[in-house]
Amino acid sequence: MVQNEKRKAGGLPMATKWDPEKLQREEAFLKDLETKPLVERIRGYAKLTGPAWLQSAMTLGAGSAVASVVAGASFGYQLLWVQPVAMFLGIIMMGALGNVVLSTGERPYGAVAREIHPAVAFLWALGSIVASVIWHFPQYGLAGAGIWDLAMLAGAPADSKTAQYLVKFAGGAAILTMSIIVTWNYGSGTRGIKIYETFLRWVIRLVILAFLFVVIKTGVNWGALFDGFFGFHIPPGENTVTLILGAIGAAVGINMTFLYGYSMLAKGWGKHHKSLSRYDLFSSMFLPFVIVTSLVIIAMANTVYDPAAGVLRTDLKPVDAARSLETLLGSSLGRIILDLGFVGMACGAISTHMVVCGFTGCEMLKLEYTPKRYRMFTLIPAIGILGVAFPSPLWMPIAASAIALTMLPIAYLTFFVMNNKKSYIGEAAGQGWKRAAFNLVMVVAILFATISSAIKIKKSVLDPIRQRLEKKDRTPGGPPPSKPM
Repeated sequence: MVQNEKRKAGGLPMATKWDPEKLQREEAFLKDLETKPLVERIRGYAKLTGPAWLQSAMTLGAGSAVASVVAGASFGYQLLWVQPVAMFLGIIMMGALGNVVLSTGERPYGAVAREIHPAVAFLWALGSIVASVIWHFPQYGLAGAGIWDLAMLAGAPADSKTAQYLVKFAGGAAILTMSIIVTWNYGSGTRGIKIYETFLRWVIRLVILAFLFVVIKTGVNWGALFDGFFGFHIPPGENTVTLILGAIGAAVGINMTFLYGYSMLAKGWGKHHKSLSRYDLFSSMFLPFVIVTSLVIIAMANTVYDPAAGVLRTDLKPVDAARSLETLLGSSLGRIILDLGFVGMACGAISTHMVVCGFTGCEMLKLEYTPKRYRMFTLIPAIGILGVAFPSPLWMPIAASAIALTMLPIAYLTFFVMNNKKSYIGEAAGQGWKRAAFNLVMVVAILFATISSAIKIKKSVLDPIRQRLEKKDRTPGGPPPSKPM
């Protein structure tokens, strides 16, 4: 009975369009690869990667850009180790989810609702949609800033607000149009999935090339680079520790955790794709994230970092970094390429947020997947286009943080429980020292996600509420401030 329910709940309509004979040949190819030397396995896996590219594009957005700019501008090469550690813990948790999904072939939302609790599944999906909508604003903000900076280089009047709004909204509309085209392709079948994954691959590759150009032009301090990756430095200061803990626990967003299982099922992947999925996470998610964030940190360390200052540069924005590069190189070429790199990061994140909402909307409302419904739900976060010129209202990021940040450690704990539930996934739960070691790393990831969520909830929810209340108390006509005892 339960197995029948699992089969009915498994897969996605776009996956049924995969040629069954082709999937059988792919599974036979993967089985054969298991017997091959490492180099040949890697060459074979590289032809079949896909789902982790979506995760990579989503995490390489405005948040990663700002965090990397701040880290490099404030501490030079010292914090290069943080992002690799953060993403390693992230892919461990994604690997646990992947093991569960590929072992059962069941869509994660229904599985979590049955095996854990319906409320957990609902809040997981709700957190994913809310996060995608709210985090859409800063993606468009990053893209809008880059587009306007490029427009000023082309001769746009810097002091004209009208021109600024027109350029930013025109650029935002172009990005939204492109995102609609590629994300709607994703929901149309196997060919559309390939088109979308190819789009993301090239976006990420172009972003890497943009920042690599900057690093090549500014040079690399190889001794500092090695020390930054393996010295595990923690610069003095309370804010520095907060920055590191927050980065380690939050490399993976709640909406990424929801998307991953569905992107594998949409590819038609099953239990024979487990080794491929692990390679995919490493090559398509871990490596691009580490490369891009490291290149941004190095570029900022080479151009903006002042060792004598010793302060956390929270005031620095990505577009400011691009302008500083122009001053250093004496040419606008570096500024143009850096702006294009940041715009590319935003484009990838915007499209993946839309894909998340396409899947999540159908699941939450228990609607059968159809291209029309999927496409309709992908438009949920489109309001974020306003972010090209206006930040989201204060209450929106507060609400998003409260829901999404609370749910991330709960989602991680859910993956931990399901990955160890032999009554559900059987022998796929593993055994012996490998299972113990994997569980230990998952516990560390859950711990950091919990600490990071607590820090960010304080900064993003509690502190803004407290500041608003204090401001209200100081407003004429408001209640007098309480006197100290």
